Amino acid sequence: MGETGLRKRREDEKSIQSQEPKTTSLQKELGLISGISIIVGTTIGSGIFISPKSVLSNTEAVGPCLIIWATCGVLATLGALCYAELGTMITKSGGEYPYLMEAYGPIPAYLFSWASLIVMKPSSFAIICLSFSQYVCAPFYPACKPPEIVVKCLAAAAILFITTVNSLSVRLGSYVQNIFTAAKLVIVAIIIISGLVLLAQGNTKNFENSFEGTQLSAGAISLAFYNGLWAYDGWNQLNYITEELQNPYRNLPLAIVIGIPLVMACYILMNVSYFTVMTATELLQSQAVAVTFGDRVLYPASWVVPLFVAFSTIGAANGTCFTAGRLIYVAGREGHMLKVLSYISVKRLTPAPAIIFYGIITTIYIIPGDINSLVNYFSFASWLFYGLTILGLIVMRFTKKDLERPIKVPIVIPVLVTLISVFLVLAPIISKPEWEYLYCVLFILSGLLFYFLFVYYKFGWAQKISKPITMHLQMLMEVVPPEEEPE
Repeated sequence: MGETGLRKRREDEKSIQSQEPKTTSLQKELGLISGISIIVGTTIGSGIFISPKSVLSNTEAVGPCLIIWATCGVLATLGALCYAELGTMITKSGGEYPYLMEAYGPIPAYLFSWASLIVMKPSSFAIICLSFSQYVCAPFYPACKPPEIVVKCLAAAAILFITTVNSLSVRLGSYVQNIFTAAKLVIVAIIIISGLVLLAQGNTKNFENSFEGTQLSAGAISLAFYNGLWAYDGWNQLNYITEELQNPYRNLPLAIVIGIPLVMACYILMNVSYFTVMTATELLQSQAVAVTFGDRVLYPASWVVPLFVAFSTIGAANGTCFTAGRLIYVAGREGHMLKVLSYISVKRLTPAPAIIFYGIITTIYIIPGDINSLVNYFSFASWLFYGLTILGLIVMRFTKKDLERPIKVPIVIPVLVTLISVFLVLAPIISKPEWEYLYCVLFILSGLLFYFLFVYYKFGWAQKISKPITMHLQMLMEVVPPEEEPE
């Protein structure tokens, strides 16, 4: 009788446990293919269709231009290998944020989240969406520039669509990413195959004397790197979603080692393809390099180029939104942003408040007329934090020796990448000093004011305002705090 009663009690406990709600946390739904798709999808965006002109204008010749593209790819790969060690050592979402927190403490981590959430990520997302809308509008306005209001409204619609998809489902967001990655690889393949065919037919005239007329300076090299690396930006994106990656110790480094060299090969071959039909002068005069290539090679089917370039850019925008939403989620979870931003949708199990917040800030960035000039200044800020993060890897080799490191890169790699980051940050300031660089640094440091007022000291009046706002937003959006801190 005693055993029967004990068995019945255990069955009752199991029944009660089965009725309890599941833990509300981010789901591990992303495999290796989705990881590679996020790297390729985020990296091959508007950059490869915009940057070739800027890289060539700084190198002035075909040979140095191709060398810069290859070197940028090597640098991105080395940086990604450093991030692979960081990502498997500290398996938390949020990219640079938890790494800076572990290496230096909360203040640098907060300044990174401040600069990323308010400036760098939204402006990058806005520029990608504006590029998408310009390519979509271009065929409808063949003889003139598309109206600004049309371009901006279409960009806002793209932001709304991407934000909605990523708020609804992790799986839906990754499916969209996979589809658009497949579409963008089609246009990349079309350009590369067309170029190789033309090359085989003997169209090599533009590669003769490819170093003639080269006049490189440190300033020109740094600006060429800036534009090349802008096209590669996204090599670190997979680290933002480590918590949702299945078997991250295996899949994170594999996705990096496969994804980055794949992007590098595509970029070099695409540039070679451009030069098979355009001289250096013609490429510099082109308003849209890929469209000019399509008009000369694919006519009358040249319309496929702006269509698939649009797919490419919206795929990059989707990958950027997918990963940046997780950065905001982690910052909210650490108490560095509004607490509601760390909440998770009860029904969808996605960080919906963080993604919606990101979409709103990005939409605000579309309103100013010319934000393209801001890209260089905030790329400057990005490499400041990339260098600081990889320096943190070196610091933690000495300060946190006990941490498990499933991947451990030779120390020379992070040292080299850190030195290159210092060059990339200082060279533009030395070669062409601008007030905007100073404004950018001051804006980043202004985050200290918010940190001490709202995070460090937590004044009572701020808490009284934020608590009812959090409560009402929680009820409106049906979101709850994550039930357990990921290890």
